[in-house]
Amino acid sequence: MEEEFHELTDRVRAELRTADDLAAYERLLGLARRGSAAGRDELAAVLVAVERPLWAREIAAFVLGCAGDTRAFETLVLLLNYRDPVRCATAARALARLGDPRTARAAAALATNPLRTAYALHPVRLLAELRAPQSVPALIATLERLTVPHTPYWRVALACVEGLGALGDRRAVPALTTAMGLSL
Repeated sequence: MEEEFHELTDRVRAELRTADDLAAYERLLGLARRGSAAGRDELAAVLVAVERPLWAREIAAFVLGCAGDTRAFETLVLLLNYRDPVRCATAARALARLGDPRTARAAAALATNPLRTAYALHPVRLLAELRAPQSVPALIATLERLTVPHTPYWRVALACVEGLGALGDRRAVPALTTAMGLSL
């Protein structure tokens, strides 16, 4: 987690615009490093505070999620569905560590939503990592929807193929066979 946290904080630091932003950022880092129950309570308060910047919520949710604190779940799912792939990837890493049983259901809903296909790469990868009961059916459904010639979402389709291959479930054979015949 340490390396991923440094990547997150370096990226977020570039988003800071004012001295107040820098002070809030330093305070969040202090809370994250403290690792105490009181620090986690303060981080959880950031998630529901009015008019907090996205970067502050992302840091708080990542730290709480990696600590297994389920108060981060809703924010992490929102970030998993965000239009910025880097934020999606950060949320997926924290959700994988969170251990919340709702995670697989949320990732499956995001992966199979045809209106959100452009943002489904990280939910698809998360499903494969979770190895939950919802993983194989969701990956198959997503792949079947994307097995059309010259899909613009070939990266998502490829992630489905890789995930299904890693999961090794026989139910995926027909969808994988169909996908083999396409040039994604």
